[in-house]
Amino acid sequence: MDFWMSILYFVIGGVAGAVITYFVTRKNFEKQLKENPPINEKMIRAMYAQMGRKPSEAQIRAIMKSMGQ
Repeated sequence: MDFWMSILYFVIGGVAGAVITYFVTRKNFEKQLKENPPINEKMIRAMYAQMGRKPSEAQIRAIMKSMGQ
């Protein structure tokens, strides 16, 4: 009986740890996305401007597509 109770406590502790880890990781990930947003069209235009070029819409769309957005 004592052996099965220890296994039960171990399983409950593992599940509780997994749930807590999930929510903490999710919150941290959302915080990182808010602080460091993924690249957008405005950022691509700014990069081209720093290089002294004016990008066409086709170039911007091609870059966005190649990045998977």
